[in-house]
This record gives sequence, C-alpha cells and structure tokens, in this order.
Amino acid sequence: MQHPLIPLFSLILLTGSLPAQPSQDNDKYQLVYEQDFEDPGALDDFEMSDSEAWKIGKTDDSQALELFGASKYEARVRSPFNIAMIKDLRLGDFVMEVDLAQTGREYGHRDLCLFFAMKDPTNFYYVHMASVADDHANNIFLVNDEPRIKIASKTSTGTDWGETGSWHRVRLERRMSDGLILVYFDDMENPIMEASDTHFDFGHVGFGSFDDTGMFDNIKIWAPATHTPRKGFFK
Repeated sequence: MQHPLIPLFSLILLTGSLPAQPSQDNDKYQLVYEQDFEDPGALDDFEMSDSEAWKIGKTDDSQALELFGASKYEARVRSPFNIAMIKDLRLGDFVMEVDLAQTGREYGHRDLCLFFAMKDPTNFYYVHMASVADDHANNIFLVNDEPRIKIASKTSTGTDWGETGSWHRVRLERRMSDGLILVYFDDMENPIMEASDTHFDFGHVGFGSFDDTGMFDNIKIWAPATHTPRKGFFK
C-alpha cells in the first residue's frame, strides 16, 4: 500500500518539523529496518508467540503480515498474547511507522498493538489502540513482571478503525533519556497518546493484538543504533 499524503520521513528529520523530536541528534538517525512483505521469506524476520496464527496475507494490491487467528500462547502475566516480534533487532531510541488494518468485528476493545523495549515475555511496553478507552484499552501499557498497567498521560477517547480492513498509518516514537513515548494515528502532527516512563532501555519491537485480528504492512524504523538481539524470546 502507498500513502502519498505521508511525507518522506527523512526530510522530516532534517527539517525538524515534528511537534516533539525523537532525539536531539536527529542526524544520527538512520533507516535500520524496512519490510513490505512482498518477499516470500519475510516471515523469517519474525519470532511469533504462536507462528500458526500468522501468515503473509493478500491486500487489494500487495501483501502484508496477517494475524488471522488466536495464538495458543499463555502470557505469564495478564498482557497481549498475539505477538510477532522482529527477532534480529533491538532498539533504544527509535521512530517506527507502519500501516495497519483491523480485520475484526466492532466492539469496545477492538484492537491492534505495537510492542517495544521488549526485554523478555514479562517485561515490555505496548501501545493498545482500541475503539473505546478505559482502564484496559486504548492506552500505553507497562508490563513489568505483573499484569499490565496504563501509563499514558494523554490518550484519545477511542481509535476509529472504520470499516473492517480499512488501512491507517501509525507512528511510534520512543526516547530513552526522558522516557518520552508518542503515538500518532493518521494525523502525523498531533499525537493521540503520550507517556513518559524509564523502566526499560533496549528491547525488541513487535506487532499484534490482545485478542483480535489484523494486518501490518510497510514497516519502517529509524534509529541511531541497534543492539544484539536475544534468541528464543518466547521459549
């Protein structure tokens, strides 16, 4: 999928036009990962909580990573269990953009998630984008060896997914020095969620849902540095 209204991000970094910059050293950011799932081997980039729930699916004009069923994975503490994690990439500061589409029925907790700073299966952050916000939905969450808790200082009343299969553009920014976390949904100038938390430093990033289905495409990640990954994350 192409989104002609989204500006080239490298130009944004150079001009400094974002309302909150991901780093004071923007010239150090570089494209460290890109994936459009047109290569049949694209799934090899990922480690899933349950690989049987994921596949490369067809869109109208391309292919995408698709979560099509419930994972047979039991999270050790209350947290999402449908996760596809980029296995060979660990990040501290980063900016990630991704196209995503929710393919489930409409209800309050209809969701998709982005995961980051994943240290192990019980220590990570995730963004939960759901139709209606409450204590367990449509927020930024911390999983710290106990059931998830919301940490956003700002969030919306809910995420408008539109019709089943409608595509949206999301950007996630994370900065370790002050714990800044920003989430943008379609509108790349005004974040829908903000948080500040410094529990975790470097970790994996991933995609998924608490208990719904969806598709992810056109992933791009910029960062000043990457770090050695951990093998066998969900084992």
